[in-house]
Amino acid sequence: MSPVQTNTRAIVSGDMVRPIGEVSRRAGHIAFGLNRLGIGPGTAVAILMRNEISFVEVSQGITMLGAYAVPLNWHLAPPEIEYVLGDCAAQVLFVHADLLDLVPPSVLVDNKLTVIVVRTPEDVCKAYQVSPARAAVPSGMLELESWIGLQQAWTVPPVPAPESIIYTSGTTGKPKGVRRNPPTAEQRRRLDTMREQVYGLRAGIRLLVPAPMYHAAPNVFAMAGAKVAEHLVLMPKFDAEDFLRLVEQHRITNIVTVPTMFVRLLRLPEAVRRRYDLRSLRMVHHAAAPCPPDVKRAMIEWFGPIIHEWYGTTESSVVTACNSEEWLSHPGTVGRAIPGARIEVVGEDGAVLPPGSPGELYVGLDFLPDFTYHNRSEDRQQIGRNGLITGGDIGYLDAEGFLFLCDRKKDMVISGGVNIYPSEVEAALLSMPAVLDCAVIGIPDAEFGEAVLALVVQDGSTDEAAIRKELGQRLARFKLPKAIEFRDSLPRDDAGKLLKRRLREPYWENAPRVI
Repeated sequence: MSPVQTNTRAIVSGDMVRPIGEVSRRAGHIAFGLNRLGIGPGTAVAILMRNEISFVEVSQGITMLGAYAVPLNWHLAPPEIEYVLGDCAAQVLFVHADLLDLVPPSVLVDNKLTVIVVRTPEDVCKAYQVSPARAAVPSGMLELESWIGLQQAWTVPPVPAPESIIYTSGTTGKPKGVRRNPPTAEQRRRLDTMREQVYGLRAGIRLLVPAPMYHAAPNVFAMAGAKVAEHLVLMPKFDAEDFLRLVEQHRITNIVTVPTMFVRLLRLPEAVRRRYDLRSLRMVHHAAAPCPPDVKRAMIEWFGPIIHEWYGTTESSVVTACNSEEWLSHPGTVGRAIPGARIEVVGEDGAVLPPGSPGELYVGLDFLPDFTYHNRSEDRQQIGRNGLITGGDIGYLDAEGFLFLCDRKKDMVISGGVNIYPSEVEAALLSMPAVLDCAVIGIPDAEFGEAVLALVVQDGSTDEAAIRKELGQRLARFKLPKAIEFRDSLPRDDAGKLLKRRLREPYWENAPRVI
C-alpha cells in the first residue's frame, strides 16, 4: 500500500485530500458569511456533523470571529438536540444532511436560527450506510458549498479564539455546556507548550483522529493538529482494520484513542495485525475511560513503548500524564501531575488525604482559562474547592505522586457499607478471553442496600459458573457479583464510554430510592 504523497500540509478524510491553504481560505469565507449573519465574539454556532474536513473548516471560521463552536453529539435524541440548541442560544446550525432527522421541525422553522446543510460525504455515507437520497441536501434549504461561494475573504485580524463549548454527556441529568473564557496571550502560549509536550502536537507530525470530534479530546487534537500537522487524517467511524490501514497509508505518527479501540484492535486475527506496517508511529495516546491492565500491556507489547496515557476532564483539561515505561513500573497509574497541575485527594470530612488513601479528586491547571457551565453557574460553584474542581472521580496518590483511579463516585457501589469499585470488577472480566464487553453496576438489594450486577457480552464459549470461578481467583469475595446477566451488546458512545445510567434505570425505577 503506497503512502499518500503530497508536498503540502493537508487534511485527509476518505479519498478527499485538501491542502491547508484551501482549508484556511474556505474557513475565511465561512467567517465572512457568519459575520453577515450577526455572529461575533461570545455568540454560539452549533455543529451537528460527523468527522470530516468541513467540520474543521466550520470550526475555524467560527473561532476567527471570537465565537463559540458547539459540537453536538449526534447520538442525542431530538428533544436533547433541541435542549442544547436552546441552552447555548445557537444562532446558526451546520448539519449533515443525513442528520437532519435529529433536528425537531420546530427548530428548523425557527426564524432565530439559520440552518446550513452540509452534503454528507461519501466516506461518511459508507461508514454509516447512508443512502444517496439521505446524503443530499433537501431542496429549498441553505447548502454549505453554495453559501460559501457567495462569501468573500475574511481580512479582519483575528480576535482571541475561545475553545469550543463541549456539552458533557448528561449521564446525571441534562447535558451541561462547558464554556471557557478566551485565553490570554500567556495562557495560549502555555497551553500550546503543554499540548506539544504532553500531546506531542508539534510541526511535522501526521495525526490520526478516529474518535468523534464532539468529544473534548478529539476536538482539541483535531483543531490544534490542523495548525501544526503535516497531515491530519479524520476517520468518520472507528474500524479496527481500517485504523491499521490508515496508519500505514499515511505514515501516521500520532493518534488519540480510547481503550475500547485497543480492545477491538487486539481482537483482530494475528494475520491481519501483522499485515500492516506501523513503524511510523511515535505517540499513541489514550484517555476518556479506564484501560484494563492486561489490554494496555498487550498494546505496549504490540506497538512498542509509545503508548501514552493522561487523565483529565472536560472541565479541567489534562492534569496528569505517563509514558509506557512509567506505566509498566507503576501498573494501573494514569500518571503524575504535569507542570502547572495540582491534585488533592479529599475525604468525606473535607480533609486532604495522605498517599495511599482513596478519596474524591480535586484538580486544577494554573494556566487554564476559567470556565462556567453555560446558564448554570451554580453548578460550577458546587464542584469547586480551593481553586480546584472535581469531576466526581475517586482515586489516590502513591508515595511517588503517581495517581491511580478507583472509579467514578456516582458509579461506586456501596453494599453493606463497603465501597466496591465497578471498574476493578470490569477489568477482571475483560481479562477473560471469552468476555467481549461488560458493565458492572449497583442494583437495589433489600438486605445490603445495593448489590453488584455484572452485565456480560461473551463469545458463546463460557457460562456463568466459569466466569464466577475465574473471578473468585482474582477478586475478594465481597467484590464478586451477586448476579450475572448475559447481553448481546451494551450501550456505549463513540468514545467507548458505557452509558451506565441507561443500564441502571430499569433496576431502580421502582425502587424506594435512586442513585
